[in-house]
Amino acid sequence: MENDSLAGAAGQAAHDISLTGLFFQADIVVKLVMLLLIAASVWSWAIIFDKAMMLRRLKRAANQFEEAFWSGGSLDDLYDRMSERANDPMASIFLAAMREWRRFASRAQSEMTASVQGLQQRIEKVMDITLGRQMESIERRMIFLASVGSAAPFVGLFGTVWGIMNSFTSIAATENTSLAVVAPGIAEALFATALGLVAAIPAVIAYNKLSTDIARYAERLENFAGEFSAILSRQVEEVR
Repeated sequence: MENDSLAGAAGQAAHDISLTGLFFQADIVVKLVMLLLIAASVWSWAIIFDKAMMLRRLKRAANQFEEAFWSGGSLDDLYDRMSERANDPMASIFLAAMREWRRFASRAQSEMTASVQGLQQRIEKVMDITLGRQMESIERRMIFLASVGSAAPFVGLFGTVWGIMNSFTSIAATENTSLAVVAPGIAEALFATALGLVAAIPAVIAYNKLSTDIARYAERLENFAGEFSAILSRQVEEVR
């Protein structure tokens, strides 16, 4: 009886139950799961900070552009000042539409009358294409956050199941059901589950928040494109 107690105490002392100890003592499969989850968490946070800073920068640039656009100055002067340098999606939409308008306005009067019919459609098309390209760039890597948020708990659960299987294997091999034999494997398994949640929860929250902010920004771009299209439409009517 005393020998069993000493063996159990020695086994318990041999296992380090700190976080680093649980990692280094874990089975190779559980280690790989942990490393995968840690890498996914680090990359998720990198994307979260990058997208948050990008959206803040885009909103600030959009505010500055709209202030210049609605200041009452000439759109041609604004286009000439901006030239080909578009530092935000809203400016890119403006430049794309103005380039199409400039090509139209540079034609002879007879050519203008013949091509005015499809001008509005061409302007709207180039703005839609530009908006789509800009939003594709903004939404890049968002799918990774969604994937981590949905898959990380299951990856952690796989590590948990594997760790518990190892615990039962240890019980069968040693024919000892003491806590010193069972606890380390279970602790390692639960650690994998915890890492899965640590990776998934911020990814889900950030994905929902960033998706909402991106959708609002996309709506802002669409509203600007619609308003600018209406302005150019009135100028087309004047040409007619």
